[in-house]
Amino acid sequence: MIIVCQKLLKNTKINGITLYPFIFIKNPEDKRNRVLLNHEKIHLRQQLELLIIFFYFAYITEYYYHLFILKNAHKAYLAISFEREAYANEHDLDYLKKRRFWSFWKYLK
Repeated sequence: MIIVCQKLLKNTKINGITLYPFIFIKNPEDKRNRVLLNHEKIHLRQQLELLIIFFYFAYITEYYYHLFILKNAHKAYLAISFEREAYANEHDLDYLKKRRFWSFWKYLK
């Protein structure tokens, strides 16, 4: 389900965030942004594969690991395997049809 939530994301640089089973987007016009929605749907699949709670644990752990190494919040975010997979495949609108189970694994650094 896609929810427009301008107040939640108002003072952030975030255009969209996925918290299973919802995709929250900042701008109503992004409901038609197929690339953004595909990126977030990739996260939905990742979350399901890791039974949701383990996804969040792994995501946060990876983020802080990369933050410790890189000393830069944005670079740490971009280094997370889940984000690397989503960004690498967000333009391929058929990606989820052919994606293999735990495909994020190959994006681990």
